[in-house]
Amino acid sequence: MFRPMNKPRAVHRCEACGATQPRWTGRCPACGEWGTLREELVDRRPGGAGPNLGPAAAPAAVALSEVDPEGHKPMPTGLGEVDRVLAGGLLPGSSTLVGGEPGTGKSTLLLQVLASMASAGRRCLLVAAEEAAHQVRRRASRLGADAERVLVVEATDLGAAEAVMVQVAPDVVVVDSVQAVRDPEVASAAGSPAQVRACAQRLVDLAKATGSALVLVGHVTKDGSLAGPRALEHLVDTVLTFEGDRYSTLRALRSVKHRFGQTGETGLFEMGEAGLGEVPDPSNLFLGDRKAGVPGSAVTVPVEGHRALLVEVQALVGRPTQVPRRYVTGLDAGRVGFLVAVLDRWGGVPVGEHDVYVSVAGGARACEPAADLAICLALASCLSKVAVPTGIVAIGEVGLGGEVRRVSAGAKRLAEAGRLGFTKALVPARSAPGAQTGLQVRPVATLYEALSSALPGAAFKRGPDGAPRRQQVSTRRDRWAAPSGAPHGYPVPSSGHPARLRVLGPPSP
Repeated sequence: MFRPMNKPRAVHRCEACGATQPRWTGRCPACGEWGTLREELVDRRPGGAGPNLGPAAAPAAVALSEVDPEGHKPMPTGLGEVDRVLAGGLLPGSSTLVGGEPGTGKSTLLLQVLASMASAGRRCLLVAAEEAAHQVRRRASRLGADAERVLVVEATDLGAAEAVMVQVAPDVVVVDSVQAVRDPEVASAAGSPAQVRACAQRLVDLAKATGSALVLVGHVTKDGSLAGPRALEHLVDTVLTFEGDRYSTLRALRSVKHRFGQTGETGLFEMGEAGLGEVPDPSNLFLGDRKAGVPGSAVTVPVEGHRALLVEVQALVGRPTQVPRRYVTGLDAGRVGFLVAVLDRWGGVPVGEHDVYVSVAGGARACEPAADLAICLALASCLSKVAVPTGIVAIGEVGLGGEVRRVSAGAKRLAEAGRLGFTKALVPARSAPGAQTGLQVRPVATLYEALSSALPGAAFKRGPDGAPRRQQVSTRRDRWAAPSGAPHGYPVPSSGHPARLRVLGPPSP
């Protein structure tokens, strides 16, 4: 009887949740994301006898209290900012994915990590799947990272990379990059989601079996569609993102997923001629070029993991337009949009009809709600042309009702502000900043109260409905020209043309 050959079949896998569908649809039925289904080929291979679930194959179960929590200690990398993000270092048998856009410096950072760990006596292996060995040596010589214990191998075949890992038995192995490694048993091109997923799974299993700390490098584009960390994050223990602007020297290493520590931790580096240098005091870096006494500037204290940072929020309010635009950098654009509406309604600051430009200076980010109060102060300061006093920091979330809500880690934020010489702080009324902060703390319950405290020279008042209103300045359109000899404010006759008349003051005696 004739039997067809086992040809690979096509399935569509979602990059967001990993679910497979028999045919392509615009929206994933499992998670609801749009445009995330990608085609991949799967071999039609006959199934085996199935796993042996007998008593001999069953692993021994032990009580959780009997497991030694200190059985595997982290291996420090020697770079303080990397160890901060990894909660002490790399664990033996763990798998870490470092993702980011091409050109940010991922290979440079990991080469410095390997050199530092090799200097401490660790055996390190670099699987160079994109570069030749002599290219890696040139970069290492420039960075001063050409240590003797750092071994390098050129390999794009998965079997060859596994054979070297078993032969060398390294403490740490870096695969740069996982998109360039190909498994011949998978019927798809190198770099496809199926190839990347299959190669990563086998490398993770081998790292667990040998006890090596595995680090995978994954390139992602701006839309994250090239089989980047989104397709691999459920396979690994730790997901790190390396971010940076090609026009700036600042780089940020952030933990998105970490099974052995807290997520959200950030390590900061500065790119130079000799590689990446650590930034141990980022607050001084972000506020180093701040110009005091300029309207449209306010300082807040976001928290990145266990670290409190001081950043400057800058705002610029343009001319009124029929279709106002919002330009936001380093902040949550959605929050800035509703803060503009809250300022207009409850703060008495009519910025809703203006073009608004808001950014965090120095390339930093402040996307948490604790920066709301500083954003409002910067916008109100720019529109009123009254500068926020230099020694004030603003910490607090602003609600849709104009109330200032408390945030977490208040004492840590105020301690960092006091260390850098700030003397006053606007905090939510219900927050508990704690003692020994060294600052004059002014609790505020509403946005209007915060604006009145930080901008005493601006003219704000409450309207007849009880809502705050900014005092309007008389212009040509809202004042009438007075006829000669008439009292000030007398209406112009219907035959007059108010738009063509000059605004007059009280009549001369």
